[in-house]
Amino acid sequence: MFVVFCVWMLVGGYLIQTDHKKAQLVMGLGVLYLAFIFMPSFIYHRYKDGKYKKYILNDEKLRNAFSQQGKK
Repeated sequence: MFVVFCVWMLVGGYLIQTDHKKAQLVMGLGVLYLAFIFMPSFIYHRYKDGKYKKYILNDEKLRNAFSQQGKK
């Protein structure tokens, strides 16, 4: 999917350089594809197994961080 996006944006850039009348449409659809199809599917695939939990701050992690700060 990422390769399709890259090729799409390269074609859109080429069309803008050649002043094609549909160039803005191609670039707009490329951005739409990136924002609403590629990025959400990447985020879902990356964090579907609960890997995000180590990045969430909670009281326990904050207490540990502040208690270790004075020891350094």
